[in-house]
Amino acid sequence: MEKQQGGRAPTDPSSYWLIALIGLAAVLVTALWLGGTLGAFFSGAGWNPPSFSFETLFAFLSGKEVWPGASTAAIATGMVATIGFVIILSVLVIMFVTGGGGSRGMANAKQVGDLGPKAAADKARRLRRSLKDQKKIAPADSGMLLGNLSPAGPELRASWEDVAVVFMGPRSGKTSALAVPNVLQAPGPCLVTSNKSDIYAITARERGRRGAVWLFDPQAIAHADRTMWWDMLSMARTIEGADRLAMHLIAGASSAEPGGDDFWAKAGRNLLRIMLHAAAVDDRHLGEVLDWLADPGNQTPLIILRNHDLTALAENLDGTVRGAPETRDGIYEHARQAVSCLLDPEVLAWVTPDPQLREFRPGDFVRSSDSLYLLSKDGGGGAAGVIAAATDACLRAAVAVAEASPGGRLDPPMEAILDEACNVCKIQDLPDLYSHLGSRGVLPVTVMQSYEQGVRVWGKSGMDSLWSAATIKLLGSGLDDQAFADRISSLAGERYVNESSASHSKDGSSVTRSQKRERIMDISDVREIKKGTAVLFATSTRPALVELKPWYLEKNAKAISADQNAEETAIAQRAAKRLTF
Repeated sequence: MEKQQGGRAPTDPSSYWLIALIGLAAVLVTALWLGGTLGAFFSGAGWNPPSFSFETLFAFLSGKEVWPGASTAAIATGMVATIGFVIILSVLVIMFVTGGGGSRGMANAKQVGDLGPKAAADKARRLRRSLKDQKKIAPADSGMLLGNLSPAGPELRASWEDVAVVFMGPRSGKTSALAVPNVLQAPGPCLVTSNKSDIYAITARERGRRGAVWLFDPQAIAHADRTMWWDMLSMARTIEGADRLAMHLIAGASSAEPGGDDFWAKAGRNLLRIMLHAAAVDDRHLGEVLDWLADPGNQTPLIILRNHDLTALAENLDGTVRGAPETRDGIYEHARQAVSCLLDPEVLAWVTPDPQLREFRPGDFVRSSDSLYLLSKDGGGGAAGVIAAATDACLRAAVAVAEASPGGRLDPPMEAILDEACNVCKIQDLPDLYSHLGSRGVLPVTVMQSYEQGVRVWGKSGMDSLWSAATIKLLGSGLDDQAFADRISSLAGERYVNESSASHSKDGSSVTRSQKRERIMDISDVREIKKGTAVLFATSTRPALVELKPWYLEKNAKAISADQNAEETAIAQRAAKRLTF
């Protein structure tokens, strides 16, 4: 069975088999005749070509002297070299005609749109003013690395206005082949979230040679000493910012179904918004917010709001405090649970002003080539709400700086690699942010283990919106969800398949040929995506099979590996000092 690309029904080539056989024979005879003549010439026997015919070939095979004065070894070498040259030339011609790539009906090099090297460089010139007059653009400046088009290349890169989602199972290469290479190559500020220290260990020292490295590690995942602090309350200086901060803290601590009508979540978020805003406008700190939440009778936030002419918020808070004790206590308890991670003094210290340490300012970060690593444990006791808030603060700062820049874009762009986003960076309105971040030069890459994992965080409609808004979708190995696999199979489209069937009877034999359409990828094909490869869905292009490019196979792997070993040794030494048993 011959399988061909989808689209217009192809011509059945089997009717030309006789012509193809004659043509192949002619090419073979020509190659042997020319190869033997060249071999004789270069061996010193001179240019003495025999007659061009099958008889010449048969005479040589029977041991007769066809090229006088030339050794058999020289003639055979010439023939082998010429046939090899013809084969290589034929492969190159076929690749040129078909565009290269194009495995099993997927995209070839001519069908990958702006993802190829030249198109990506041209688009980078349009999107980044700093590259406008550069004749040659380095690959890292042209876009985010995706991998090599299978089977023959070229390298594919997302543009500086693409936003991406990645679905890969555990140990499928999402860190080594996607996160690490893009962190290492990011031309501007780079933000990374994770629940492990591996990305930090591999990339921090190399990134540190280009700019400052900020490690936000409130739960001692990398066991580093605290060298920075971030004023989390700075987000709450506006009511909108206070509401977003409350949203992140509630989402980080809540397991309620997103999009549901949870009264306690909404009421707790509203109370927390008021408390945070009151603390921010009066230059208080988060420790005082914890005290106010611990005692509903504390009048301090109410006094602050009235002193700052925030009457509406004051009345809202007063109404909550004077409400039915059962309702009031439930609302306060929900707000207390949202900030429970801040009860740990180690966590609280990272978001409380400390004049002895560097202050992290999102506005300065997005104008730099610095790196920010946001680490948190998932599950109970995690600081996911704080991580989400810090990420959101950087995204909002990047958009604000971009809006004030020529062209309305950040240049160089900011990459945000949100690894383990569903565990440690639950930004509730991330699907909405995806619709405009790319146009500002702010490029999030949300990495998940499965589609269903995203549904648990953003709900069915939210996850569908995130999927639709993402202009780059990369699907690696380890996807076992049947419904999602069927969806991918359907989106990949169909191709034509030529089928032949033979029948025999007393009157003779006959061959019937027909064509039908079948899916390019079956459900089982999605499940069986090989490690080291991924299926790429990019806007307005055919699906493509991509070979991932792990960092340890690159030219600078030895130097990066040395940095990794040194950092991992330092992490282990710091961890050993912290042992308490």
